[in-house]
Amino acid sequence: MNGTVRGTAAPRAGDDRREANAATVLRAVLDHGPVARSGVSRLTGLSPAAVSRQTVDLLRLELLVERPELAVAAPGVRGRPQLPLDIDDRRLAVAGLHVGLPYSTFALLDLRGRVLVRQELPNGGRRGRAVLKALLERVPRLLAAAATGPAAGRRVLGLGAVTGGAVDAERGMTVRHEPLGWREVPLRELLERATGLPVRVDNHARALAAAEVLFGDPAARRSMVQLFVGHVVDASISVAGTVHQGPPSVTGDGGHLPVPGSSARCHCGRRGCLSVAASDDTLFAAAVEQGVIARPDRQLLLAAVRAGDPRADALVRERAVVVGGALALLADVVNPDLLVLTETFSVADPAYLAAVREEFALRSHLHRDASLLVAQRFGADALAVAACAPVLGELYARPLPGF
Repeated sequence: MNGTVRGTAAPRAGDDRREANAATVLRAVLDHGPVARSGVSRLTGLSPAAVSRQTVDLLRLELLVERPELAVAAPGVRGRPQLPLDIDDRRLAVAGLHVGLPYSTFALLDLRGRVLVRQELPNGGRRGRAVLKALLERVPRLLAAAATGPAAGRRVLGLGAVTGGAVDAERGMTVRHEPLGWREVPLRELLERATGLPVRVDNHARALAAAEVLFGDPAARRSMVQLFVGHVVDASISVAGTVHQGPPSVTGDGGHLPVPGSSARCHCGRRGCLSVAASDDTLFAAAVEQGVIARPDRQLLLAAVRAGDPRADALVRERAVVVGGALALLADVVNPDLLVLTETFSVADPAYLAAVREEFALRSHLHRDASLLVAQRFGADALAVAACAPVLGELYARPLPGF
């Protein structure tokens, strides 16, 4: 099931246009397929000959497939009907690993971003290198098991590895992850050695933004801010379909936006940072202190909310106010076409997204329409999709190997 590295070497002189055209054709089929070659030409502005050349390569690479059962002759056009092209979602897969605090997530996705395999891996309270050691032992076994499961017969092109904090995607390095206790962890090198797959590493907020650009709201391709709220609080920005990386390893540090009225001490030494005021740790600790749940656990608090516990509801709404204020500040600074929130309760219940939007509308000085603020669309699969996004993003941007 092992794949090959794609697009890791610098393009040869004169081949940039071929690579760009192939990416344009592949993206048009992702968005509009099944679609005939003539349709791809109209959609992209590429000549029929250019579309035909790129299609030959993409079919050979098993990225596209022809759909003869959908062929229909155009009225008044002689000759054989064109065979519609579609993304080949049956022969290839990409793998992903999201490294979180209470648990990590392993996944396999097809080329349309649909989840084939998703498995949560409890970290068992481990921190530091102990988390990494367990994952390096387990991920190869999961890949082997997938070869006989739902992904049987598929070739895995690569492994994405994402986590919170400061991540240097170019070096494949987790620079800093405070809750995990990671510093300068060479994640790409270690996972490539363990799995034999090419590995792409990124921050999970940037990976979620990349997934939204690939498979989500079309507005994301114009400009977007993604806010991730969990045990770690991270933000990312994309413009014109490109997720901003930032020198050298972080888009920015939205987790240290000030939260008025908060006195919680952050790991940075200051008080009132968003990364503490809005974090899962803070929310779950408050729920335990008030007797809402017996231990700090997301599923327990979700169950309490769904059971109608007013204390649970009040705690979640308090966080919604904090998050809404932070999003208003981000929107006023960046003024994006779209704001995407990845936060457990806003995804699970529209009432909590409405509470975030209400505070956003109240706090935004630009008075933007709160409907630009949406919950991420991947639901329970969000971390699985994010984990695979670094590989899928590179595939769709640079689909031709050997450059």
